Amino acid sequence: MSNAITELMRILDLEPLEQNLFRGISPKVGWQRVFGGQVIGQALVAALRTVDPERPAHSLHGYFMRPGDPKVPIIYEVHRDRDGNSFSTRRVVAIQHGEPIFSMAASFQREEVGLEHQFPMPDVPAPESLPSESDVLKQYRDHIPDNMRQYFERERPIELRPVDFRHYLSPQPLAPEQFIWIRATAPLPDDRALHQCVLAYASDMTLLDTSLLPHGRSLFDPDMMMASLDHALWFHRPFRADEWLLYAQDTPTAMGGRGFNRGSIFTRNGSLVASVAQEGLIRVRKPK
Repeated sequence: MSNAITELMRILDLEPLEQNLFRGISPKVGWQRVFGGQVIGQALVAALRTVDPERPAHSLHGYFMRPGDPKVPIIYEVHRDRDGNSFSTRRVVAIQHGEPIFSMAASFQREEVGLEHQFPMPDVPAPESLPSESDVLKQYRDHIPDNMRQYFERERPIELRPVDFRHYLSPQPLAPEQFIWIRATAPLPDDRALHQCVLAYASDMTLLDTSLLPHGRSLFDPDMMMASLDHALWFHRPFRADEWLLYAQDTPTAMGGRGFNRGSIFTRNGSLVASVAQEGLIRVRKPK
C-alpha cells in the first residue's frame, strides 16, 4: 500500500472520545488550511460510526464555515436525529478552537429494490490511453509554474488523469466542462463504508476548478482566491474507489465571486454511482 493511501486510512480512522464524539487529525503536508475533502470524508466516517452497517449513506449536504487548522485535531460531534424503519438521519458538526468549521447533514438507507434509470456515461478516452501525472510532469516540466509542479510532484492518495490538460498550460477560455478519471492509488479493503468515505474525500478534488475553465484561469494563478463553500454528494450504486471512476464535471454558472459546479461519477462500465454539486468562492484578488 502506498504511503499516501496509508496516511489517508490513518486520517479516516477517527478516534472515539465519547458516545457521538470523535477526533480526527490532518496530514503534515504544509498546507495552510485543511483540505475540504478531508473534512467531508471524516465527517462521513463519524456519522457512519453511529449508523447500522446495513444502511449505507445515500446523501450528504455540508457547509464550510471557517478554514480548518491543520496543526490541531478536529472534533466531530454527531447528532442522531432519527432512526426510522428504512432511513437514518445524522447531523455532524466539526469543531476547532471552540468554533464550528463545518456542518453536515447525512442520510442512510436500508437497501431496497425499486424503479431504476440513469443518464448515459460520456464517451471519453479510457484512462490507460491518457498520460499519468508523472508523464505530464516530465513533458511539461519547463512550461508550468513552480507551485503547479510542486503540486503534481507530491504523492497523493487519489490519482487523477484529466482527459484534457490544456487549462493548466494556457489562458485560452474552454468549454464549461471537464472529464477526469480518478481512483485510489492502492487497493483498499472490502468495506463499502470506507469506499464511500474515500470517494467523499476525492469528490472535492478538481470540482471547483471547473468554474475557471470558461475564463481561461487556473487555481494556480497567483491572483485567484478559491475555497469550497458548500458540498452535496449523493451515492446511487455500489462502487470501488480503488478502480477507475470517471468524474464528469460542468459549471452552469458563476457570478458574485462564486462558481457553481456539478459532477457525475461513473464506473468504467457506465454505471452512474454518485452525483455531486458544489458552490465555491472564485474571487480574483485586486492588485495592491
